[in-house]
Amino acid sequence: MAVLSATLPRPALGRRPLSQRALRILLGIVIGYLALWIAGAGTILGLSLLAREATAAPAGTRAVQGVNHFQPVDSDGRLWRGSAPSEAGYRALAGMGIGTVVDLRAERMSAAELAEPSEAGLNVVRLPIRDGQTPAPQQVQRFLDVVSSASGPVFVHCGAGVGRTGAMVAAYLVKTGEESPSQAVRRNLAVGPPSIEQIYYGLNVSPAKAEQPPLPVVIVSRLVDAPRRMLSYL
Repeated sequence: MAVLSATLPRPALGRRPLSQRALRILLGIVIGYLALWIAGAGTILGLSLLAREATAAPAGTRAVQGVNHFQPVDSDGRLWRGSAPSEAGYRALAGMGIGTVVDLRAERMSAAELAEPSEAGLNVVRLPIRDGQTPAPQQVQRFLDVVSSASGPVFVHCGAGVGRTGAMVAAYLVKTGEESPSQAVRRNLAVGPPSIEQIYYGLNVSPAKAEQPPLPVVIVSRLVDAPRRMLSYL
């Protein structure tokens, strides 16, 4: 009897079913992600609000039909920034004497949308950057060449005219000596909240280089920015 009882398997003590352990792990991941998102998104939004209160809009900022966040970038009025124009917005830009539009969007667009600036008499240069990300060094150089060689004022935009536009504008301001990296980032935060990698990019751009952020910054940034990007597709 004693031998028989010794050979019988004993019930495992304190072991939870696999489904319960998986649920606890999943719940921990979700809670951890929510904490990361609240900390990251909340901090960026707070910085944006503070910058908006402390930073005066550049001279020449105005309301333009069909263009949000419209304002000058440099002191001589060569470069302007804003959101993606509507059809009326493109016509308004042409009426102001702007001759070239630099479109930073990488989103899919219809043939009719792609034709709108040309139909308004504007030259178009496309330097596609994914939402929430930063320009490659060759894109920055191409942008600088476009602005310097244009016969008239240039307008640069992405979708909302905040993140990608702000990153490219920061590179332009620093490389042309108009502003320091911190000044350029504060200006962009006053327009709206960019992504973490776009803030890092702006703070680390210099006249000699404009490198993309390191992988750890990119991973955290895209995790924090994921809900906003998903909502933009709806």
